[in-house]
Formats: sequence, C-alpha cells, structure tokens
Amino acid sequence: MSRVIVPLDVISSGEALALVDLLGDRCDFYKVGFELYTRTGPDVVRELIARGKRVFLDIKLHDIPNTVAGAVRAASDLGVDLLTVHAAGGPTMLDAAAKAASGDLRLLAVTVLTSLSPDEMGTVWDREIRSVREEVGRLALMARDRNMDGVVASALETSWIRGQVGDDFLIVTPGIRPAGADREDQNRVATPSEAVRAGADYLVIGRPITASDDPAGALSAIQDEIEQAEQAR
Repeated sequence: MSRVIVPLDVISSGEALALVDLLGDRCDFYKVGFELYTRTGPDVVRELIARGKRVFLDIKLHDIPNTVAGAVRAASDLGVDLLTVHAAGGPTMLDAAAKAASGDLRLLAVTVLTSLSPDEMGTVWDREIRSVREEVGRLALMARDRNMDGVVASALETSWIRGQVGDDFLIVTPGIRPAGADREDQNRVATPSEAVRAGADYLVIGRPITASDDPAGALSAIQDEIEQAEQAR
C-alpha cells in the first residue's frame, strides 16, 4: 500500500473520479475534504469505496461532544478509513469521538494547521508562541491520552512526536512539497523523503500531483523518492 494520500480538491464527483481513473492502480488512498464533501455529500465516498479505494475524510470535526460523536458514527457507517477531529476541541470532545468510532475507522487529531505561522498562532491564542513544536507536541500527547489513533502534523514536528508517542501512533503529514516546488499557502513544508525519514506514516500530497501536466508521472516520481528514503532508513 502506498504512503501517499491524494486529496480530491475538486468541485464535483465527476472531476474527482476522473482523477482516480487517471491515477489508476498507482494510488489506493484518497482524501475527501470540506469542499467536495459539502458539494457531493457521502455519495462520492461510497463511490470511492466501491472502486476499492481507501478514504481519508478530512472534515476536521470541532463541535460539542454529542454532535461530534454523531458525525463519527456516520463516518463509521460509511466505511471511511481515516477521519479528522480538532485536538483543540478538548478532552471531552475527543473522548466522545473515540467512544463513537467503530469498525475500521481510525481517528486523527489535527494539531496545528500547516498554514499557520507562529505569529498567527499567537494572535489566535493571545500569547507568545515560543515553539510551534511545543504546541504540536502538547496537543499530540493529549490526543494519544484520549485514545485517538494518530495525529495530523507537519513533517517539521513529526520526528519529535514519533519519539514521544512510539511507533503504534499514526502520523499523517500534509504540507509536502517536492524539492523546488512552490510552497503556495503552506508555511511549514518538507519534501517526501524528509517526511519519511522523520517518521510519517502517510503523506498528503495534492497540488504537486493534481496540478501537474502529468499527474500519474508526478505521483510515480514521488513514490520512487519515498521508496528510496525507506531503503535508506
């Protein structure tokens, strides 16, 4: 199974499934995020699963515990593999999510969005942020203690988290950009090989693949880089 999760950041199920067909057997794991899920509802998830694909439903639940528990039960019924909740929702919310999960669903706590800079984090939390890694680590340890299956975190914090939580805790890493690629709206980025060496389990890689003139070729090149990094570990 590939470590790469390709996000379907498009506006229709037709576009999403066309990309899935284009990538074929090269990719077996796809992320469905806010926009596509809001536009298409669960039907696109069902279609992906019917095609034998795994689904990362990245809707970052952050609400009162009862509401989050209901959404987790719905995702379990759909058959998705990964679902995100915000660690900032707090221990009670995370407990409710963990109790509501069933089947093969694994819950990932979002620590700090990779688009946030330290200055922006300080503005949100109204205090000086001495270290992004400290903030991410604090939330990751809370997530582990509340029975989350893993976290979403930048590759820049992954090695520290891995050292704290061990090998059985999933780390899914967004903000991946091949060497020389445009950072775009991401502030904390890493190359695929850097993320693997840091201990990431899965890498979410979107625009370097989906915006390429040759998405299948771009994915294959990234997978080759990951394989080389795995062999060098």
